[in-house]
Amino acid sequence: MQNDMTKDSVSDSVYTAQDSVLDKVKDNVSAAEWQMRVDLAACYRLIAMYGWDDLVFTHISARVPDSEDAFLINPYGLLFEEITASNLVKVNQAGEKVAASPYDINPAGFTIHSAVHEARSDAHCVIHLHTSDGVAVSTQKQGLLPISQQSLFPLSNLAYHDYEGVALNPDEKVRLVADLGDANFMILRNHGLLTCASSVADAFLFMYITQRACEVQIKAQSGGHELTKIPPQILAGIQAASTEVTKGAGGDIAWPALLRKLHRTDPSFAE
Repeated sequence: MQNDMTKDSVSDSVYTAQDSVLDKVKDNVSAAEWQMRVDLAACYRLIAMYGWDDLVFTHISARVPDSEDAFLINPYGLLFEEITASNLVKVNQAGEKVAASPYDINPAGFTIHSAVHEARSDAHCVIHLHTSDGVAVSTQKQGLLPISQQSLFPLSNLAYHDYEGVALNPDEKVRLVADLGDANFMILRNHGLLTCASSVADAFLFMYITQRACEVQIKAQSGGHELTKIPPQILAGIQAASTEVTKGAGGDIAWPALLRKLHRTDPSFAE
């Protein structure tokens, strides 16, 4: 009983120390950084809400506004449904903490993200997921097929990167960014999906559409019949159609509504 009480006391003191650090985050960052923290935490919660998380093993990162070498990423060991604006960890390009935090990050997770952020000044947000349908499509030689309206949007700007094992080798970063080029959608073969964009809202919408395209493809293939492919000339005009459909707002066409949904269901993401 005494050992149990001691463990509880230690645990309580750890949580108290964590809370003390996190309580001060909003007061010690700029308004722009706080807004990015809220948006990024919201993105984590949305991924969890749609069931696209993989315990603690995938990541979403965002560049701190007005910074070239500071990024926000999830604390390693927390579920996506536990992420808040305050507990996001601020790191530099090397994955080293540059602000006080009781949490560590997954170095393997940041390898992919740091590569994209470093190579692409426009990639303010990077999302990488291991969804079942995304991984399933990533294993197929032909990759994503032009068989649905959803597939056309990623196909208009899609890159592929061959699997090289768990992302622990810094040398892979060179090959990954070379494969990515200026694309905003990437299929990591035998691994999963990646999107990047200039805002969290855009990166989320890109991932939402790509994930839906993968879900449709796996379901269509399970029917056992020959699939009808969309003609190339339709694919060629999809970028202009996308701008018209979103009224030029991109991800912001849906982002405010998604935030309202989160505030209704669990507003703790913004703490």
